Amino acid sequence: MKSVSTNLGDAYPIICETLNNNGSVTFTPHGTSMLPIIRDGIDSICIKKPEGKLKKYDVAFYRRKNGQFVLHRVIGENKNGYVLCGDNQVIKEHGVTDDMIIGVLAEIYPDNVTDKAILCNSFKYRIYSFFRVKSRIIRYCVAKAKRY
Repeated sequence: MKSVSTNLGDAYPIICETLNNNGSVTFTPHGTSMLPIIRDGIDSICIKKPEGKLKKYDVAFYRRKNGQFVLHRVIGENKNGYVLCGDNQVIKEHGVTDDMIIGVLAEIYPDNVTDKAILCNSFKYRIYSFFRVKSRIIRYCVAKAKRY
């Protein structure tokens, strides 16, 4: 597999074309919003095109209206779209619509090692996702307490 270093904005048309042709895209994300499961600049992820509507606990790769690329977990849905939140965050993001969704997380490669892939449809990963979402309120209370 060929490796290319670029920014997501420049690669966006290629990513969309690849996903629309039933391919997948692998890259190393940056940021801390998906800790502890995805570490900034250390782990790689594989994104694929979603098969229909996203489900609760899926991790969406999407582009905000301001052009920023984001990788966050679906924690609900309402009339305005999906409600998402990073695993390492407590504030919900509302109004993410299907037209903003680029792809969905399919695999995580810890330390960029593909033979140690975490499959996002595995039972163990789904249990992690469930507890990570359910513990958000506890993490929110802890964060509030730390501020005081």
